[in-house]
Amino acid sequence: MTAIERHMVPGQMEPVSHYCHVVRAGDHIWLSGMVGVDGDGNIPEDTVDQFQIAMDTIDRCLRHAGGRPDQIVKVQVFMTDISERQRINPIRQKYFGDNRPASTLVEVSALVDPRMKVEIEAVAYVGE
Repeated sequence: MTAIERHMVPGQMEPVSHYCHVVRAGDHIWLSGMVGVDGDGNIPEDTVDQFQIAMDTIDRCLRHAGGRPDQIVKVQVFMTDISERQRINPIRQKYFGDNRPASTLVEVSALVDPRMKVEIEAVAYVGE
């Protein structure tokens, strides 16, 4: 039986509910929804700045669990204003490069904090 590892990643925002930052079970890594809150708890006003922080957090949590960006197979992005999608695309393109994951993008009415504009979660496969 495969062990399940649950990780709280040092330096990341404390969960606002009962969950951990990242779970690894065998060859799969699930990354909880990451938002644009910096290490000091600040939330920038700009969606692009928030998305960059969220992607940096995804990367740190992924690597903490033993994964790499090219192993991400699925992302889900939640935005409070989907018309800003084009503004975050360059960050996604730079991070994923030629390793495009399957993706879902959804507009939502709100995130857990009304100042938050974007959240991203991901799944990685780290097997052969």
